[in-house]
Amino acid sequence: MSAPGDQTGKPFQIDPDELFFEYFRSSGPGGQNINKVSTAVRLRFNLQASDALPSGVKERLVRLAGKRLTGDGILIIEARRFRTQERNQQDAVERLTNLVTRAWEPPKPRRPGKPTRSSVERRLKKKKHLSQKKARRGPVRGEE
Repeated sequence: MSAPGDQTGKPFQIDPDELFFEYFRSSGPGGQNINKVSTAVRLRFNLQASDALPSGVKERLVRLAGKRLTGDGILIIEARRFRTQERNQQDAVERLTNLVTRAWEPPKPRRPGKPTRSSVERRLKKKKHLSQKKARRGPVRGEE
């Protein structure tokens, strides 16, 4: 499996020996074979032990993976959309590739925005109005 390269331009390669596949019966499409053939695929990729990904990509991948990542650092992807085991296996690998590709892109640095002139004016006007309202509160002065 390959995706974008590192800073030197070399594409990374995840060793196929790092991908573990488990097959089980799917509840999806399959017709009469649904109770006889294990077509669904569970892909396991040990993210923490992998040397194919730089540490920055691993950190972003942990955030992207969400609940698909176990406490041991194993990424689990289940594929059961298709009727054949081979196609589900391809689908799982494609989904892993897409996740890694998304994690490979560093996030854009956030630049703080600047409030518009009208929003500043509205805020100051409201602040002055509330200040005047509170200034009018207090003991009643008059006939005593």
